[in-house]
Amino acid sequence: MVLDAIMDTPFGSFADLLTQTTEGIIQVVSASKNVLVGKKSFAELSSYLDRLIPLLKELNKNDIKDSEALKNVIEVLNRETKLAEKLITECSEKNKFYLLMNCRLIAKRIENITREIGQALGCIPLASLDMSSGIKEEITQLVDSMHAAEFRAAIDEDRILERIELGIQERNVERSFANSLLVSIAEAIGISMEQAVLKKELEEFKKEIENAKLRKDHAEAIQMEQIIALLERADAAYSREDKEKKYLTKRRSLASHPLEPLEAFCCPITKDVMRDPVETPSGHTFERSAIEKWLAEVKFCPLTSIPLNTSMLRPNKTLRQSIEEWRDRNTMIIIASMKSRLSSDEQGEVLDCLQELKDLCEEREIHREWVVLEDHIPMLVKLLSAKHREIRSQALLVLHILAKDSDETKESIVRVENAIEAIVRSLGRRIGEGKLAAGLLQELARSESIRERIGKVQGCILLLVTLSRSDDNQASRDAKDVLENLSFSDDNVIQMAKANYFKFLLQRLSSGSDDAKMRMAKTLGEMEFTDHGKSSLFEEGVLDPLLNLVSRDNLEMKIVAVRALLNLSTLAKNGQEMIRQGAVRPLLDILYCHTSQQNLCELVAETIMHLALSTAHQDSSGMQVSLLGSKKDTYQLFSLINLTCPAVQQSVLQAFHAICYSPSATTVKEQLKECSAVPVLVQLCELNNLQVRANAVKLLCCLTEDSYEATLQSLGQKTVQSLVGIIGNSENDEEIASAMGILASLPFSTQVSNWLLEGDDLHVFLKFLSNEQQNRPCKDQLIENAVGALCHFTVSTNRKSQNKVAEANAIPLLVQLLDSGTSLTKRRAATSLAQLSESSNDLSRPIKRPVCWCFSPLPEAGCRVHQGICTVKTSFCLLEAGAVDRLVKVLGEPDPGACEAALDALFTLINGGRLESGSKVLDEENAIPVMIRLLGSSSLRLQEKILNSLERMFRLLEFKHKYGPSIQMPLVDLTQRGNSQIKSLAAKILAQLNVLHDQSSYF
Repeated sequence: MVLDAIMDTPFGSFADLLTQTTEGIIQVVSASKNVLVGKKSFAELSSYLDRLIPLLKELNKNDIKDSEALKNVIEVLNRETKLAEKLITECSEKNKFYLLMNCRLIAKRIENITREIGQALGCIPLASLDMSSGIKEEITQLVDSMHAAEFRAAIDEDRILERIELGIQERNVERSFANSLLVSIAEAIGISMEQAVLKKELEEFKKEIENAKLRKDHAEAIQMEQIIALLERADAAYSREDKEKKYLTKRRSLASHPLEPLEAFCCPITKDVMRDPVETPSGHTFERSAIEKWLAEVKFCPLTSIPLNTSMLRPNKTLRQSIEEWRDRNTMIIIASMKSRLSSDEQGEVLDCLQELKDLCEEREIHREWVVLEDHIPMLVKLLSAKHREIRSQALLVLHILAKDSDETKESIVRVENAIEAIVRSLGRRIGEGKLAAGLLQELARSESIRERIGKVQGCILLLVTLSRSDDNQASRDAKDVLENLSFSDDNVIQMAKANYFKFLLQRLSSGSDDAKMRMAKTLGEMEFTDHGKSSLFEEGVLDPLLNLVSRDNLEMKIVAVRALLNLSTLAKNGQEMIRQGAVRPLLDILYCHTSQQNLCELVAETIMHLALSTAHQDSSGMQVSLLGSKKDTYQLFSLINLTCPAVQQSVLQAFHAICYSPSATTVKEQLKECSAVPVLVQLCELNNLQVRANAVKLLCCLTEDSYEATLQSLGQKTVQSLVGIIGNSENDEEIASAMGILASLPFSTQVSNWLLEGDDLHVFLKFLSNEQQNRPCKDQLIENAVGALCHFTVSTNRKSQNKVAEANAIPLLVQLLDSGTSLTKRRAATSLAQLSESSNDLSRPIKRPVCWCFSPLPEAGCRVHQGICTVKTSFCLLEAGAVDRLVKVLGEPDPGACEAALDALFTLINGGRLESGSKVLDEENAIPVMIRLLGSSSLRLQEKILNSLERMFRLLEFKHKYGPSIQMPLVDLTQRGNSQIKSLAAKILAQLNVLHDQSSYF
């Protein structure tokens, strides 16, 4: 290979080439010192290259011109040096996780470069060169060394790969394993263990999966997906919110009761569910230990009587995975069902449940994670106040087991109201319980952020000191450990000082003279309190004296009192308390009765707006609060929009907008529609006051997003054009996003698309999909609603508007958004692509077949689905647009709506007579396994669409045989927990697969 390169490589000036090669080698030697992966291999290559530099300098001095072979050797050195430089660049720029996973391949590439250089050096005509014998000897030794060189990944890198391979093989899902592995990886590649850093590296590593898929390297993509699945168990990989969302999505897709095992899960010998199933040559499966014990006595199969020995047994990995999934599903369901048992009034039931919970927590780490994500910790803390000592002790024990896992879990425990106080109370009880409490506190105190909170609990230190003198050695050690690790501060003294000040202030506000009350109320209205200060004031009872001032006839007193309420209402917790204690009614009365007092009304309206904002926050008590108590209140407050100044109008609009995101949103939206709010808001959208208009548009968006009929009655072509004008001219991104949201909510129809087409408005929406818009504050909402509005241009009933979309190069933008958009953006982009794809079959140009094949050019290659000539602009073909693999990726979104829209687009490929060709494309893009996984979704519409499509695909024997085995268990699951329609569809496919009879009761 090297000799061929030497003979074929062109060359120019020898001196220039020699200089270039020498400089390249020096650069490689220098740059190789900075790589993080493959350091040892790069260092060895650099040592060889470093030994070449004196040789090249010697050649330069001698100015050798006539040796063509030598020139070609330098050409090879130059080429291999550039390859080394390219490899160093890759190892400096590519994702570090990816490089580590490919460290063996990197070592092999370095070995190839070394061998090529060594073989090239061996071709140097040393005898004909006028060089010292020392240089010639050095070249000979260098050639021998490079020929014999073997490169391997560093020991620590290789061990990491071995651990990863073992973890994948054993399906290790333990968090401790993932945490340990992630620490080893971080140390190997030289990065920080901070969560943000690790999460960023993992996200970049995931992008390499997409790159591998684009290269059609499916084996590498699958391997990286397995590695990601292994590493994502680590604490640093996801935030608590991400883990909780992922867990709840999975758990909500499960049945409410554990599933009975399939017959195939049970060993024919033991009749128990297998843990390590092995298969015989005849296809029967047994528990390994059971069949091995059987064969130790009898040398034939217990079912077929065919001669059999243990060497003929093979692990049934597929069945083992199904059993593990079934077992995990049932465990998850059991853990979720424990909430009601833990809150039972029967002490025996609670104790039994705590024992089961303890056993599950001790059994596997993943079970402990599920217990935390299932939010059992608050209930366990509550049980620390139970009357039964054994219940308290068991709860302490389970909490201790959970606390050992991570600082995050420790924080979850102490975040429960009065958790530390409850643990401290157990310190003072009998020695056994006190010992358990001390052990739990000792574990919690390992977290630095918790130590200070423990020390502030009244009586804690005294109890710990007492326990430290106990005869129980373990209890004494734990108490001493907690005491030694506690940290103290002056915060509690400061808070006491603040409390004294608040008491003084409130005393003057309640019982002082009118002048004193005015001064105190003014102070409350002007002071910049911390959130803690605002909360403390309410706890001390500031609301009642302020409301008393509001009810006074003195206008100035009303104003200072309302300003104080406004200041305190900016804390959501206070706003909710104001609503509970009846502050809304007197404030509304002021608005209705004092419309002429503009300053007062503006303050009241702004306060009501803050109260409305507070209703959208989750109340710590779990109780819902509603700002408006009746339909009359809704009508009266909205009527003020037509009667008051712009500042009050703005606050009232903002208040209703906030209520639309509160628990009472549905009721208030219906009330607003009943009082004809939509036409009023449409008029406000045409006002010159930009702030009022912006808030009117935002509220109108909330009211129209789920009400097609009411919207159509009030929104005609004129209103649509006004909204388009706002989108094109407004400088308020929230207003623009809301205006597009209104248009996005309109039903898809030829009429609406014609309205927009007449105004030539397509470019107005497309500009929000360009890269120039990426830094806007409401970027996601702008893109979501721009794509939603764009759906009107892609309706399949309006070919003219579809052509406009294609001509504007909007289809590639929609395809790109399937990768980079939010779930809603992906859903709407998929909807547009589905509408466009519905027209593809009619627009695909037939292939012209030559009359005489002998003298005609080869016919054009046709589309694999539409069997004609397709392009993105002429037939809107999903394949030509490169959308199919991206739509398949959208099927992994947690949003069922996005999945459903992606499925609608993909299913256009198999509609009509395109079942076989379209199914093959879906198969090539691995869409069918994803569809099978989605059968576990909680969305019945999604399940029904998938089942209907799979039933059609399985009419093709190729797909029936390929995917039949993997879909059986999901189908069995659906026959047990689905509705009648789903059960029937699932049973129909099972009948196709010969699992059920056609006469089954499921039909």
